[in-house]
Amino acid sequence: MRIRSYLPHHVLSNEELSELFPEWTPKKIEKKLGVRERRISAPDETALDMAGKACERLFDNFDRSIIDFVLLCTQSPDYFLPTSACILQDRLGLRTEIGALDFNLGCSGYVYGLSLAKGLLSASIAENVLLVVSETYSKHIHPQDKGNRSIFGDAASATLISKDMLSKIHEFALGTDGRGWNNLIIHNGAMRNRPQQKAMDWTDENGVLRNDDMLYMNGPEIFNFTIEAVPVLINQVLQKNKTSLDDIDFVIFHQANQYMLQYLRELIGVDENKFYVDMAETGNTVSATIPIALEKCLKEGRVKPGDRVLLAGFGVGYSYGATIITI
Repeated sequence: MRIRSYLPHHVLSNEELSELFPEWTPKKIEKKLGVRERRISAPDETALDMAGKACERLFDNFDRSIIDFVLLCTQSPDYFLPTSACILQDRLGLRTEIGALDFNLGCSGYVYGLSLAKGLLSASIAENVLLVVSETYSKHIHPQDKGNRSIFGDAASATLISKDMLSKIHEFALGTDGRGWNNLIIHNGAMRNRPQQKAMDWTDENGVLRNDDMLYMNGPEIFNFTIEAVPVLINQVLQKNKTSLDDIDFVIFHQANQYMLQYLRELIGVDENKFYVDMAETGNTVSATIPIALEKCLKEGRVKPGDRVLLAGFGVGYSYGATIITI
């Protein structure tokens, strides 16, 4: 599997956040979230820009002409229309005899993208799929929202998925629970609530400053959803693949935050030695956390050829999904 990621140049450190929120010390942030710093896109740098940079890294010493489908996952598109994937095709100089589409998912996006790619390959619609995930949640966050500013970072990743990998992408377990749609949301900006000249700030039940033009996350409800849905999801994907955790070599969950990941690991019973937690230098990059983690594990030799790796993403929507891949 060929993966390359892109991280913006600007670093937002815990020390800088602590200057803005003195009660939120650097050590306290890292202890609770597992994050020391996060990368923030430049004011004029969009998810589409970052997607292009990740793809160019993927194409280094590689023939891009073999690409015959582009899948781009983002919740921060440059435009309502046209689809960003069409613009990306042109920017990358890809052939015009290919398919390209965007899909709007958050933390489950990479796993869902793998499922879409597998479907395209299985149906012989494509032979080489370019799966791109790119997110700039920082542009959605209120400057005074210390919680979300501490958690989220920006990033993009590009993965080449070819037909000879079909046997290495195993069965999927996917889930959707739209009852939680309102717990992670940007209320204004699309057709339901049109953009306002200037939305008013308001204070939520926890005393946190909010704005309906900005990202709202109900942390406790997201946590409750996660600890209820993810253990069931993992059991389902293991059953579908007729295997057990003992036969899995490595486990990579969406890197939401350190506390949640460790809670899930203990709840599900995953061996700590084969469970990935490392978001110290990136924060939560939404759909990009899993491919960033997978790329790092491949480079460092934490996962090796022949290893069976369980991937699981979960979050906004609510949307969740898991699969097993063989390296």
